[in-house]
Amino acid sequence: MASNAFVTLVTNADYAGAAIALVRSLKLSGTKADLVVMHTGGVANADLAPLAGLGARLAPVDLLDTSPEFNQRHARAKLHADAPFTKGNKPVFHTPLDNFAKLRLWQMVDYDSVVFLDADTLVVRNIDRLFAYPEFCAAPNVYESLADFHRLNSGVFTARPSQATFEAMMARLDVADAFWRRTDQTFLETFFADWHGLPVTFNMLQYVWFNLPELWDWNSVHVIHYQYEKPWQADHPKRRQLQPLIDLWWAYRRGEGIPDMSALAEPTR
Repeated sequence: MASNAFVTLVTNADYAGAAIALVRSLKLSGTKADLVVMHTGGVANADLAPLAGLGARLAPVDLLDTSPEFNQRHARAKLHADAPFTKGNKPVFHTPLDNFAKLRLWQMVDYDSVVFLDADTLVVRNIDRLFAYPEFCAAPNVYESLADFHRLNSGVFTARPSQATFEAMMARLDVADAFWRRTDQTFLETFFADWHGLPVTFNMLQYVWFNLPELWDWNSVHVIHYQYEKPWQADHPKRRQLQPLIDLWWAYRRGEGIPDMSALAEPTR
């Protein structure tokens, strides 16, 4: 029998807290797959304990052994200066260089098939079918216009763990003058140049709510991805626009009754 796992990555206390909502959402989806939380040295045991209490498997991983020059190019201040985010705001706890650690999931060779989910996602419908999808599948990075469809978003993707694949990635990642504008996302889009497209409903970026409301249909949304601003941020600059999605996230985070999606607000069209 194939061995499957949903995998996420937490690199600090904020994302560990976010992963509580994700793990709860996966359990409520009815999945029988393993739930794995990769974590780096930046997360205290006290922040990981609630995830273990929910039944997640904790998997310590090291950050990638990249060169000092590579690390300097992808440090937060340097990367945001050379490739600024102009559509939304990344929170201060976001450390771009940490994103590359998600490539460690290709070393999880105990699993036949893996679905990776960023810690700031929610699974609102069962997505176990993705384990049968090929490597590499990801949804387009759609949140502003149809022009976004040519780029992938690495917040949700399918993978087949393989040490050979991991080694091939490492051979291409840290080469002279390499600059991955959106870190792991740009790298994966380049490494898997013929990536397969998932429907946007399997990685519905929250900005679709107010930018492209015609794409938002609660009957088909499977995964919500809280890109840019996070629902737990007190100083959320787009809180008013995204309040229904923020309220939904908090229901999962607190373990409260999850509202019937058919009764939730619809985006203004």
